[in-house]
Amino acid sequence: MYISTQPQTTDISLAPENEEIIKATLPIVGGAIEDITPVFYRTMFKKHPELLSDLFNRGNQRSGEQQKALAASIATFASMLVNPDAPDPREMLSRIGHKHVSLGITEDQYQIVHDNLFAAIVEVLGEDVVTPEVAAAWDEVYWLMAKVLIDFERNLYRSADVADGDVFRTVTLQEKKQLSHNVVEFTFNGVNFSDALPGQYVSIGVELSDGARQLRQYSIVGTTEETFTVAVQRDGEVSSFLMDELETGSQVEATLPAGDLVLQDDDAPVILVSQGIGSTPMAGMLAALVARSATGGVPSVTAIHADAAPETYAQRDITESQVSALAENGEARHIVRYRDNGETVELAKMAEEGLIPQGAHWYLCGGSNFLQNLRDQLAEHSDALSPKEIHFELFSPNDWLI
Repeated sequence: MYISTQPQTTDISLAPENEEIIKATLPIVGGAIEDITPVFYRTMFKKHPELLSDLFNRGNQRSGEQQKALAASIATFASMLVNPDAPDPREMLSRIGHKHVSLGITEDQYQIVHDNLFAAIVEVLGEDVVTPEVAAAWDEVYWLMAKVLIDFERNLYRSADVADGDVFRTVTLQEKKQLSHNVVEFTFNGVNFSDALPGQYVSIGVELSDGARQLRQYSIVGTTEETFTVAVQRDGEVSSFLMDELETGSQVEATLPAGDLVLQDDDAPVILVSQGIGSTPMAGMLAALVARSATGGVPSVTAIHADAAPETYAQRDITESQVSALAENGEARHIVRYRDNGETVELAKMAEEGLIPQGAHWYLCGGSNFLQNLRDQLAEHSDALSPKEIHFELFSPNDWLI
């Protein structure tokens, strides 16, 4: 599921009377939103326990990551509506929309969120603060944002020629391959995901021992007309279940591919920077570039990876092989930095050494601190690095906050 356009945020405005109310109350609501969202989720899951057991990732709920994502998205969208200097949150909304379609979210679920969220706002702030006029103003903010997302998500569903939410397919495990002590590669058959774009992911759904159906997104490493492959790192309920319980022939659910971190189809140089399991979407992009090189020229490619040590770099061999294949027909290099050796990714230094071309598409995937550091370096050394565009992903509910 993919469309080239981002969510449409132009020509969206609040009623004049509501705009003034949002300007006045945004600091109050924004300051309390992290108190509001736990109440919201607690209330919603009490009324709709199936959402926690069957849709929302319980690990993200326990860590508070999902709450932070909701809080920040609403505050960010409200800021755009009342502050002409605020950045347009299209990138944020695009990531949210792709995550939503990878979970099969449909329009009717927005009403459930609305009702429980606004009940939580009143509970936390009190009716003396949340007057009917204030409630009406924030109600408009919510539904403006919801409409942008609903329209964008419907277009994503239509891009795959499926009805809203009809994204789950039953697949069978064909092969498991241990890549490192905590990363396993899984190949499933039973679907044709060969039209997935390099860098996209699927949601894998499993039924755990307590009967809960949990979902987690995994980047696609490669596809054929009958199979797709993902790499899984042990870091949660779904990942542990796949590693410990799934055997060849077992069946799970997989959603149609989604995600907006995709390889751009132009002649600009490509720079892939990853950390840990973030090498997975990069492996998919490199595979696509290798396939492209067989029929024509490919741009300059630089793959940079940071890991703890050689033995923890799960996709080192495949990356080296792909880069070597690209180097046969063009310029390609593989740069690795190992934390245990005291090495770090210093982009400006690499540029000084002639390892990084200017005017490149940058693709970043890794932990939040790692990505933030990269974004800071790209901003600080923008003249030396001169990126054409920066694309990034991490599998966290609030990755777009980086």
